[in-house]
Amino acid sequence: MPAKQRSTDATGRTVVASNRRARYDYDILDTVEAGIALQGSEVKSLRSAKAQLKDSYAYVSAGEAWLKGVHIAPYSHSSGFGGHEAERERKLLLHRAQIDDLRRRMETDHLTLVPLSIYFRDGRAKVELGLARGRKRHDKRHAIAERDLRRDIDRAVAARHVR
Repeated sequence: MPAKQRSTDATGRTVVASNRRARYDYDILDTVEAGIALQGSEVKSLRSAKAQLKDSYAYVSAGEAWLKGVHIAPYSHSSGFGGHEAERERKLLLHRAQIDDLRRRMETDHLTLVPLSIYFRDGRAKVELGLARGRKRHDKRHAIAERDLRRDIDRAVAARHVR
């Protein structure tokens, strides 16, 4: 079976995995880019796009930021020695001031730190974290209605330009 296709976006990032559900379940207030401390076999798995961000989150503990719940499948060519645990906690690489700011905002505003995507930038694995506030059911319906309205407007504008 062929490997999943990776996509490159406008900023030159090679996106490996994205958490589409996060933008539906949360209002993303701010985003932060962080490095991830990975083992060699994890990097190999990420390069073949074998990662899932479903039900994952990040937290700050003892002055360090951690990523929990991210599933990076074991690399197919590493057996036993050199392999990795698929759902282990991974340390996030951020500056001290960034970690302190995230912790402060999470505690004072009761926000959640959600991974939005994992990608490669200049050969290094990065994760985009979003400071998020949970949405209620009626907020989700409102967001869907707004998205549909925007899509209809864009279609109408595009159809008008074609003529």
